[in-house]
Amino acid sequence: MLASIGFIAAYIGLEVHSVDATLRSNLALGLSMSVAFLAMGVGATLWVRTIMPNVEQVEERHPLAASDQEREAFAKTFTEGAEASGFVKRPLLRRTLIAASVPLAVAPLVVLRDMGPLPGTSLRHTVWRRGMRMVVYGPNTPLRAADFSIPGQMITVAPQGFTENQEVLAKAVTIIIKFAPGQLVPNTPSQPGTVMNWTVDDIVAYSKICTHVGCPVALYDQTTHHILCPCHQSTFDATAGAQVLFGPAPRPLPQLPIGIDSQGFLIANSDFHEPVGPAFWELG
Repeated sequence: MLASIGFIAAYIGLEVHSVDATLRSNLALGLSMSVAFLAMGVGATLWVRTIMPNVEQVEERHPLAASDQEREAFAKTFTEGAEASGFVKRPLLRRTLIAASVPLAVAPLVVLRDMGPLPGTSLRHTVWRRGMRMVVYGPNTPLRAADFSIPGQMITVAPQGFTENQEVLAKAVTIIIKFAPGQLVPNTPSQPGTVMNWTVDDIVAYSKICTHVGCPVALYDQTTHHILCPCHQSTFDATAGAQVLFGPAPRPLPQLPIGIDSQGFLIANSDFHEPVGPAFWELG
C-alpha cells in the first residue's frame, strides 16, 4: 500500500506545471521519488517482520574427512585409470610427456622478463646531485637565497634540467621553507629534528612526496609550521625535520642537503640520504 502511494505521488509530481515549470517539475520529481523509495523500504521491512513466518533453520554439518570406503574407491579408480592410460607401462610416452612439461616451468621467466628491467637501486635515489641548482617549479627559474628571505614562505622546486620529465619529478620534486632565526629545532641524539648543516640561511628543503602513499604535501600552515598532506591528513612538523605529528605516514619527509653556489643560487649538496615517498619492503 505504501509503495503504491509513493508511485502515485511520483506520477502527480511529473504532472506539475507552473510559470517555472522546469524547476517545479524537477523538485516534484525528486520529492516524489524520495517518497516512493522510502515507502518501498518501509513496505519491505513490514512485510519481512510481520507477514513472513519466523522460522529457524539448522543445517547439519557433515564431516569433512573422507571415509575409508571412499578412499579405497578413489585409490582403485586412480590405479585403473593409470593402467588404462598406459602412462606406467609405456616409458617413452611418459618421458615425452614429462619433457613436454619442462617449457611450462620456463615460461614464467619469459613473462617476468617482459615486465621490464629490474628497478635495482633506482627506488633509493633521485636525480639530485651535488651542485645541481634548484629552480622554481612552473617558471623554471633559478632561485637565490637572498630572493627567498621572507619567513613563512614555501616554494616547490625541481632539479634544473628535469622540469619537463614527469618520471623524474615524481620522486625529485621538493619543497623549501624559509624560517625566522631560532625557529628550526636542531637534530640531537635525544630529540629528532632538522639537520642544521643541510640548511642555508634558515631555509630547509624536504621531499614533497608523502611517505604514506606518495601524494604531494602541498599545504603549509605558517602559524603552526605544519606541513599537511591533503590525501589522508598526514601532518609533519616542518621545524623539526618534518617529523610525523598525525596521520598514517610511517616516517618523516626526507630532508635534502642544500647549499649555495658562487653566484648565490640555491643548490643541492647531494641526493636525499634515504628513499623518498612511500616505504617499500626493505624499509619494513
